[in-house]
Amino acid sequence: MYCPFCRHPDSRVIDSRVAEDGTAIRRRRSCPECGRRFTTQESVILMVAKRSGVTEPFARDKIVRGVQRACQGRPVDSGQLAMLAQRVEETIRARGLAEVSSHEVGLAILGPLRDLDEVAYLRFASVYRGFESIDDFEKEITALRGRLDAGSAQEVLADPPGDR
Repeated sequence: MYCPFCRHPDSRVIDSRVAEDGTAIRRRRSCPECGRRFTTQESVILMVAKRSGVTEPFARDKIVRGVQRACQGRPVDSGQLAMLAQRVEETIRARGLAEVSSHEVGLAILGPLRDLDEVAYLRFASVYRGFESIDDFEKEITALRGRLDAGSAQEVLADPPGDR
């Protein structure tokens, strides 16, 4: 590690601490040449492998921009999109891999988006999964309805009859 003050090619670590919920390490360093102290932060860069074979760093703002198009005209605000992007990043980082495919990122978006807004979910899924006919939409809508019906049945079972 080069000293940012005198450019000496070495430094001594004085203290190390976990930062940012365990995703980074903050190190306090001292330069043996000039004696000045400085702090560095180390974090793992999550890489995304695109279909073309190119890899690029993971970026939450790309998720927000992609999902924002699907949410046009829907009652979804920027705070909800930021939370969705955070959930997606947490899901991907929890896998413990340094590199994930763009396909895996897309799959990680589908669940939180379905919970956020079903119309936006259908729009995103239709492009992501490449719906080619009305049948594809009908199958997905049927699956969404089945999920809603299952959720309603669980609410009824969780709520005793005397409390209604």
